[in-house]
This record gives sequence, C-alpha cells and structure tokens, in this order.
Amino acid sequence: MEKLRRENNLHYTTDEIIITNGGKHALFQIFMALVDEGDEVIVPSPYWVSYPDQIRVFGGRPVIIPTTDKTNFKITSAELEATITNKTIAFVLNSPSNPTGAAYHPDELRALAAVCQNKGVYIISDEIYEHIVFDDFSVTSIASLSPQSKQMTIIANGASKCYAMTGWRMGFAAGPAHIINAMSKAQGQSTSNVCSITQAACEEAYGGPQQAIKEMVCAFQERRDHIVAALNRLPGVTCKQPKGAFYVFPNISGLMGRQTSRGPKLNTSQEFCMHLLEEYGVATVPGSAFGCENYFRISYATSLEEIKEGMNRISQLVQDLTKGHF
Repeated sequence: MEKLRRENNLHYTTDEIIITNGGKHALFQIFMALVDEGDEVIVPSPYWVSYPDQIRVFGGRPVIIPTTDKTNFKITSAELEATITNKTIAFVLNSPSNPTGAAYHPDELRALAAVCQNKGVYIISDEIYEHIVFDDFSVTSIASLSPQSKQMTIIANGASKCYAMTGWRMGFAAGPAHIINAMSKAQGQSTSNVCSITQAACEEAYGGPQQAIKEMVCAFQERRDHIVAALNRLPGVTCKQPKGAFYVFPNISGLMGRQTSRGPKLNTSQEFCMHLLEEYGVATVPGSAFGCENYFRISYATSLEEIKEGMNRISQLVQDLTKGHF
C-alpha cells in the first residue's frame, strides 16, 4: 500500500491488494477472476507471450490489435473503441512494453481510459517495468488518472524487473475488492502464500533505499543507446529507440527472403533467429512469438561487452544476407 501511495499516488486498502507468486501469477489470477467462456480480451501486439494463452486457459478469446514501428508500437483510443464488442470484458495494457519498450504518455492513457470507462471494459495494467525508463520519461499508472479509472483497473506488478529479483517470485495485484477477493479464493486453494523469505526480502527492497534502481537504469540506458545505434547502422534493419524496459525490437523486413551463403533462405523471423543461434551463437526471440512477424527481440539485460560481441555476430549475419544488395 505504501509503495502504491508513494510512487503512484494510489490509495488502496488491504482488501484491494493481493500478494502473488510472481507477476505472471498475478496476471493468471486476474484472467481467472474476470474471464468466462466466450469473453473477449483486447491485446495490442506485439504482446508479452503469456497474455493470449492465459486468456485461452479460461475460455476467453484474445482479440489482437496490431501495431508496428510506424505507430511506435502503440494503439489509439479510436482503434480500441472500434475493437470493443458486447463480449469484451477487458483490455490489456503493458507500458513500458515487453517486447518493444514502448510507453504511453498521460494524454494517451486518458484517452484509452475514457473509452474503457464509457464501454464498461476493465483495464489490466501490467506495470512490471515501471521504473526502467529513459530520457526523463515518467511512467503514469492509468489507475491514477481518476477515481473512475481506478475502479476499472487491475494493476499487475512485482519485484522481478525493477529490483532484479526474478527468482524470488513475488508479485502483486491491486484493484476493486470483489476482483481481489476472487483472486484470493483461487490462490488459497492453489499456491497459498508467497515464501516467507521472499516476503522479508521484498519488504526491504520496497522500503529501503532506491538508489540501486537509478544506477541500474543508467547502465541499461548506456546499453540501449549502443545497441540501437549499432542496429540502425546495419543494412536492411531499422530500430526504434525504446522508452523503457530492457529490450529492443528491430524491424528486419528488409532481410526477409534473402539467401545465406551457408545455404538456407530466411523467410521468417523464426528462421532468422534460429540461424542466428545455430550459426552465430546469439540467442534472440522471433517477433512471431509476440504476434508480430518481421521483427525480433534482443534483451540488453547483460553486460555491454556481451552486447558488443553479440552485435558483431549479428552484423556478420546481416552482411552475409545483404552482399550485393545494398
């Protein structure tokens, strides 16, 4: 409650918050509480890989709104409104985003919130990357925009990203008491409480000095700047500069369908990433995993030295694909 008040200007009571076994667990239980057979949940793409499958587990149908780098990987309120039907139960918002690092400004959030309020659609706000932002960008929780927005929003968050505590498994959700109560009933019959050691560690993380986050973000920004510049120097590749998270999502449509000197033609992002892994030893994730072909995701949650070596190897593949073309 103190964290939400201090950092997000949001005031919740204990019956409006649940502590979960990771942020993924929080999202899973939100969908469990909200989604019935045949309900639709709007998900902009590129999306985090678990959203659609978690919706399907409970009989829901993910309805995808595609975005591209030309729209900065963001949707408009008009697109959202046009996608809502009488079966729509919720809209998933992830800002900053995995895999793109895109983030919404307050005015954009107000427009999206107004549509959801007018249509009676819940907002599931995944805010796990809220503190990993760059260039003086400041994240706004959509729930903080108005009392009405708060009543229509369920926040999912956790310690794994901002405090680098992925293995500790502590997340939380905050929202209307009746939804949190339904989540609590399910959790009580499945995982029960979060490990007591994790609880003590997270109490210190949230309540202690926060300087380490600033230092981590500075390191991430240096890595981001390097990797984006290096990608944009490659023929056939373009990359938007992300506002947050620790991923880049470059456009490789200019490389698709090209033949490698070692034999195979790379027609899809899956084939591109597999060739990059098997022949050059670089692990990335194809855009198709996030519902967006012709892109791939690179994480810069590693050292600058590793990033430089990885980019050298990616450059070798791109040079092989573009010989005689650029």
